[in-house]
Amino acid sequence: MEPIHPWETPPGRGDHDAISVTSWVSVCPRGLWNVQQKRICDRSQQTVLNSGNACSSGYYPRLGSLCRVRVRLKASMDDTESSASGRENEKLEVDPDLSASDVTESVVTSFLRRQDSVLQIPLGDWTTLKLGEGQCDVTEACLERMRAGEKWEILLSQVENGPDVSVPQPSDGNLPLCATVELQAFTPGKESWEMSPGEKWEWAKSHKERGGVRFRSGDVWGAAHSYSQALKLLITLCGHFTEVEKKGHEHEAGEQSDTNAADETQQLPSADEFKTIKAELHSNLSLCQLKLHQPERAKASATKATQLEPGGAKAWYRLGQACQMVNELEEAKRAFRKLLELQPELPAALKALKDIASREKETNAQLGLRLSKMFS
Repeated sequence: MEPIHPWETPPGRGDHDAISVTSWVSVCPRGLWNVQQKRICDRSQQTVLNSGNACSSGYYPRLGSLCRVRVRLKASMDDTESSASGRENEKLEVDPDLSASDVTESVVTSFLRRQDSVLQIPLGDWTTLKLGEGQCDVTEACLERMRAGEKWEILLSQVENGPDVSVPQPSDGNLPLCATVELQAFTPGKESWEMSPGEKWEWAKSHKERGGVRFRSGDVWGAAHSYSQALKLLITLCGHFTEVEKKGHEHEAGEQSDTNAADETQQLPSADEFKTIKAELHSNLSLCQLKLHQPERAKASATKATQLEPGGAKAWYRLGQACQMVNELEEAKRAFRKLLELQPELPAALKALKDIASREKETNAQLGLRLSKMFS
């Protein structure tokens, strides 16, 4: 999908001088936004942190990195364009004495996510974010592409046919929004493939908890994103649990196992608990997708939940709802009947089956009327 005002890389430049432009779609509390990112202040122009400090200029922030970042909203696109000529000499405010301990000991900025804002971060001030926590999806996605001392410009526009989101706009009220993102320093983090199973499990639990908090606050888009992030990590753990189950009885009694492996196993849940948590995540994601009017996705998520945990009543109810929305009434009836097996006389299931019967009766009546007209 083309952004409203796409940036283009000027032709005829070498790799060193080329303007790097990337684009993606990000989540905010009430919808999806197109994001374009362009570097306007190269790290080679900056005072790069010395060795032994928070990071090396050759690395990017990763999951768990503490990032010192500042986001500022441009007053207008005209101001952005008029300042382009001075960008080459622009200097980022980097403290050469900033050490790893300074960043590590800084408190992660607490900022309540708002329904009326795209950028979920205090604007204009230096802020400490922990990459991976999903405080501001737009900012985190930018940071994953940045190095210490770099400054990037971002252009934000609503996804076509997306929900109507009220956002903090420039003074002239024009869209798209334009902002700058500056990365002063960051601590080392890890890619997901570098993490131990225990670390992945802790991250997955934190995403699940964060998803619940966001859902209860009305941030359905943010909740769906958190549940999806948790599931992505749990998928990488499936092989680990399969291997553990196979090796569960291989060692004879009294045989000493590797201490580190034993400690790691103690941090992880049992295979049954792992399956239950994964089913809950799929079920919760299904509920979010129902509220976001994505019935096909909700059906797929609820189906996975019922396969993992056949006794999960909520998942069967959400599967029935999703099937109703896509007019798969036979599948919906099977789901609600299964729910009644788990919770007999449940009013919600009985009402749903009654509604389906009414819809089928109406459909049959309309079909009979058409057939009678055809042969009359």
